[in-house]
Amino acid sequence: MSYTVDFADVSTVGLETSPVADALAGLRANEARYFKNKYDHTFIVEPASKAKKTIDWIHKILKDERDIVIESRPLEATEFQVENIRMAYVFYESGLSINVMYTLDDGGKRAVGFKLSDGMEIPEELASKFKFARQKSKLAGTIRGSYFNIKNEY
Repeated sequence: MSYTVDFADVSTVGLETSPVADALAGLRANEARYFKNKYDHTFIVEPASKAKKTIDWIHKILKDERDIVIESRPLEATEFQVENIRMAYVFYESGLSINVMYTLDDGGKRAVGFKLSDGMEIPEELASKFKFARQKSKLAGTIRGSYFNIKNEY
């Protein structure tokens, strides 16, 4: 069942099995608020079991670009287009969120972003490959994030 993320009343719906469920819910709400404010887009997620195509696309990019395989179990995902940008998100049980921003125009910006929920450790598969910067969020506490640019076509 899909879930419309409410950033005014943050809920752990769909994320209950995460050891950092409250922080992950805040991170998800933070993303929902951003897309609502910037693009007037309503952020709707669905269970990982119904979002296999989106999750597989993100996992293919990670594997092909940086030989990264995420160990944590995906809980939810979403994919949508705002303006001329294809966006995809996966929220993992560990508290990790991965997003792909893929501009559809040739030569446009294309990147993979990683965000770590407050209270989680850096996943082993990312620790040696990325440095994480900190940012404060009213909804998510301290978010640590990193990214890389996508070089190939997907």
